Amino acid sequence: MTYVITELCIDSKDSSCYDVCPVDAIQPAPDGPDFDKHEQLFIDPVACVECGACEAVCPVEAIYDEDDVPEQWRSSIANNRQFFVDEEAPSQ
Repeated sequence: MTYVITELCIDSKDSSCYDVCPVDAIQPAPDGPDFDKHEQLFIDPVACVECGACEAVCPVEAIYDEDDVPEQWRSSIANNRQFFVDEEAPSQ
């Protein structure tokens, strides 16, 4: 399973997880143009290699293995996936 960033990241957006991700699965990039447009970071479920490095460094404990996301934050699983679907959709 992939890792998921939950709502606990909202307004924190600490980029420690981004810095340790070996495959750039975490977006938006802190130095990218879209960073300020989003209230939290997201993990690409396709790109994630399940190394767990992000979970270990998150200061607000917002990152979980998909199977371990607490019930109150289960909607984060779909939110993470949707972020990457929206990013791939062509602009109209």
